[in-house]
Amino acid sequence: MHELQAMDLARHSILIAMQLSMPILLLSLVVGVIVSLFQAVTQIQEQTLTFVPKIIVLVVALVVLGPWMLHTIVGFASGLFASLPHVIQ
Repeated sequence: MHELQAMDLARHSILIAMQLSMPILLLSLVVGVIVSLFQAVTQIQEQTLTFVPKIIVLVVALVVLGPWMLHTIVGFASGLFASLPHVIQ
């Protein structure tokens, strides 16, 4: 494996990891900000109030985005295995 191939593989895998994690992280951030604003306005400082909405939104997001995430990671893995004979040379 040449250095250029290794760098390209590392770059592509980092991009796939960011692509897969970004929707979940953004949804968690948005829900956290909304809950924090709600807590600041109502002056309710219950610690468990931040976890329940985040968990619900993240479970729904994983159910909705799960097939896309699985399709993306399977496509990456199959492309990686398909290029394996060219890497060994």
